[in-house]
Amino acid sequence: MAAGRSELGLEERFTGRATYPPDVAGRLSHDARHIIARYPQPRSALLPLLHLVQSEDGYLTKAGIALCAELLGLTSTEVAAVATFYSMYRREPTGDYLVGVCTNTLCAIMGGDAILEALQDHLGIHAGETTDSADGKASVTLEHVECNAACDYAPVVMVNWEFFDNQTPSSARDLVDALRAGEPVVPTRGAPLCTFRHAERVLAGCARRTAQDHTIGAATVAGLRAAHERGMAAHGLEGLD
Repeated sequence: MAAGRSELGLEERFTGRATYPPDVAGRLSHDARHIIARYPQPRSALLPLLHLVQSEDGYLTKAGIALCAELLGLTSTEVAAVATFYSMYRREPTGDYLVGVCTNTLCAIMGGDAILEALQDHLGIHAGETTDSADGKASVTLEHVECNAACDYAPVVMVNWEFFDNQTPSSARDLVDALRAGEPVVPTRGAPLCTFRHAERVLAGCARRTAQDHTIGAATVAGLRAAHERGMAAHGLEGLD
């Protein structure tokens, strides 16, 4: 009975197709074997494998959960337990661009809530929803996110996990308009922007992106600079730059 309840819970948590066509299963299994070979224990490859199967449909489907379980010798329930713990694994179809607005304390104070409200009005969707791509434009999934550890440039918007710093309602509207129109968009820092599915292959370790050349911004090292000016250092790290 306990196993039956667990499987029923799995069915409730994950939707989408239950199996992959043979060609898709073969392609994903080929990539997965390369990922698994990097780890001394196969089950250690679960996180990148979840990104791999997420790259196929833009979210985790029943088929993706089942394939990970099969390749790693785990039960679907064990895979689902991990997949539901981390917020980067999606359980609903995701658009070409996942636009996350930080609404945690500092970003909210600096305007994050206003940015999210402006984007909801501008796109005609609520957080957690995706724009219609029937008009030929790229689709956007909007969400509010927790702290991205980028408070030094608040308020921050993330697109497919890349940072767009010091945003305003106006700049955020311009950003999503450019994304939907297919215009070139350059993150403030980090790697060049790509679609959500390609970003998932990068996180799985099956694709590469070259990071942009960026120096560390003044806001990021303001505290370190102030400490140096005052001769301050953490105990045991004196003299280290």
